[in-house]
Amino acid sequence: MSVTEPVEFDPFSEVFFDDPYETYARLRDERPVYFSERYGFYALSRWEDVAEAHKDWATYSSEYGVDLHTLTQGQKMSFESIIMMDPPKHDRLRALVSRVFTPRAMTALEPMIREVVTGYLEPLEERVEFDAVAELSAPFPVEIISRMLGVPEPDRQQIRLWLDESLHREPGNPAPTERGVQAGLESGAYFYGLVAEKRANPADDMLSRLTQVEVDRGDGETTGLDDVEVAGFATLLGGAGAETVTKLVGNAMVLFARHPDQWQRVVADHSLVPQAVEEILRYLPPSQYQGRFAVRDSVRHGVTIEAGHPVLLLTGAATRDPAAYDDPDRFDIGRTPKLALGFGYGIHSCLGAALARMESRIAIEEIARRWPSFSVDEAGLRRVHMSNVAGYSNVPVHVG
Repeated sequence: MSVTEPVEFDPFSEVFFDDPYETYARLRDERPVYFSERYGFYALSRWEDVAEAHKDWATYSSEYGVDLHTLTQGQKMSFESIIMMDPPKHDRLRALVSRVFTPRAMTALEPMIREVVTGYLEPLEERVEFDAVAELSAPFPVEIISRMLGVPEPDRQQIRLWLDESLHREPGNPAPTERGVQAGLESGAYFYGLVAEKRANPADDMLSRLTQVEVDRGDGETTGLDDVEVAGFATLLGGAGAETVTKLVGNAMVLFARHPDQWQRVVADHSLVPQAVEEILRYLPPSQYQGRFAVRDSVRHGVTIEAGHPVLLLTGAATRDPAAYDDPDRFDIGRTPKLALGFGYGIHSCLGAALARMESRIAIEEIARRWPSFSVDEAGLRRVHMSNVAGYSNVPVHVG
């Protein structure tokens, strides 16, 4: 991209999928409120603007969807999911589900998480080459969240495959592919059927408990969640629980291979791992942007963001903003953590953030125990082409 040409931001371009950070820097400097003539969205890229917009749900609504394809329809979603709600409805349902993700509940999960992670690592110990995503960070997170939900073991990896298809985007096209649409339908139908089974034959799992809870609907009436609502929660939690950690751990392997001095700090002192997770989340956040819909006009940096348009909150740009971080393009696990935009902010901050942090921490700890040195085959790296999610589908590793 010539610096003499106006900056162009296309979240469905090869430039974005491969490395958007030069574009992000130009957006922050030249067009902090960017408007895409091609797709009809606004984009905010500076840390302060992104953080403020996350909190201002009355201006930047979630009720019209979270990806550009649904947002451009300009209609409130008929399928209700907690990430596609604004208060007060959002607050009532979030309070309900947040009971599952208490610090005490997360601490109790650590032995199970470590068991799952080591179960995927142990077969790799005798090898000198493996794929850190395909053989580790892709399968283990969905195994964990599926266990929590109560998904039968033979079906757990299928959840991930459906999700990958539904999130895939072809360059230049914000809409899912035909296979992606079909995968979304199959996933929804699967969870709907599973919820019906849990309601009839409850077990000790999250889906069974959600079929039994009562929720305040805001009119003085308290009712249970219906099967569609519980299936919506299952789809959301299954997807978020799988994708974020998959991308974060894959990104970690690439970053540590490129910065072996930082890896040696982790190998020497595992107490640095939680801080390392925060720096990975800042430096290469798995969720590069969050979609909102402008329901009223607002003005930033002298530019009017007109009501009726999608607005993309560019997390990936915000977490490299030099106004918020010293030397932001330097990867440093000793950096003092700041507000973690990588897991969202405001009312839609990630419900499972503590779980994702724990899974990532345990995975990095266990990798450091086994391989004090490793390299990544840069030529073999493959990135995903997805809506909202960024990272690698393949990270070939050589150990020793």
